[in-house]
Amino acid sequence: MSAMAIMDRPTAAPPDPAEDPMPDVATPLVPTETIEVASRVVACDGGDGALGHPRVWLRIVADQVMCPYCSRVYVLAPGAGHDGGH
Repeated sequence: MSAMAIMDRPTAAPPDPAEDPMPDVATPLVPTETIEVASRVVACDGGDGALGHPRVWLRIVADQVMCPYCSRVYVLAPGAGHDGGH
């Protein structure tokens, strides 16, 4: 097949953005659950026993933190201490 024959072939139409299952814009994370805690350091294993995820330790710097595995949000309770700076 000659190069001209290849160049003259019709090309596929670009995908319709309204039907694109993977848009270029990131979707904001929606918390699966919000848990109020009294400590700035929390452990999250996703719950649900064997259906959870590896235990991760999260530090609440401002007033909340989201687990990167299960999207649970841990919110520091009003008046909670500073955990001794550790």
